Amino acid sequence: MAAADDLKRMIADATRIVGFTGAGISTESGIPDFRSPGGIWTRYRPIDFSDFIASEDARRESWRRKFATDAVMRRATPNAGHRALARLVEQGRMTAVITQNVDGLHQASGVPDDMVIELHGNATYAACLDCGERHELDWVRTLFEKDEMLPECTQCGGIVKTATISFGQSMPEIEMERAREKTMAADLFIVLGSSLVVYPAAAFPMMAKRNGARLVIINRDPTDQDDSADLVIHDEIGRTMSRAVGVN
Repeated sequence: MAAADDLKRMIADATRIVGFTGAGISTESGIPDFRSPGGIWTRYRPIDFSDFIASEDARRESWRRKFATDAVMRRATPNAGHRALARLVEQGRMTAVITQNVDGLHQASGVPDDMVIELHGNATYAACLDCGERHELDWVRTLFEKDEMLPECTQCGGIVKTATISFGQSMPEIEMERAREKTMAADLFIVLGSSLVVYPAAAFPMMAKRNGARLVIINRDPTDQDDSADLVIHDEIGRTMSRAVGVN
């Protein structure tokens, strides 16, 4: 675990740390990586946002898939990797957690909502596409279980969708700008469990590096950005971060 000790020293030297998390941190909590072999996106064609808007059949299929996989996400709890980031936030050393994940586990670990930047949205609740009103999934599930009735916004009657960014849907402008600002201010940028292949999100590590931050990549498999990193660790995130930060 010499590499984890190197990371510990880098953390001690930093004051503006940014975490950047992908599916790999949540697989250690039991949430499957949908992109991996056998994952849902290798078995089903993703539903494009334009199809979701245009077709009631597409919306029904989207909700079928959501509720078929939702039990796994609801059972998941934060692991040592999530808790380590929460500890760094608590210490005032980490300024933001930028995440590609939609499971809400960073918030569940104790990171305040306003310090989690969700680039791909959040799958733990739904929202109206017209007015933005939040709707809880239990309400949607109750409706859908009755002959697959599609939810309509209780405020404006608009289309309700999980609060995630779907294929073909524009990236959230506010979150992208917040992520850019935090990245440009970072002195240490730690990637945890991202394959760094999904853009534009995957551009942030190199943005930090070019702006003078030290770059750490913790991921089971190599990434295309490993050669640019100051430290690369191919190991479990929970075990690595436990040693580097001192959490269980």
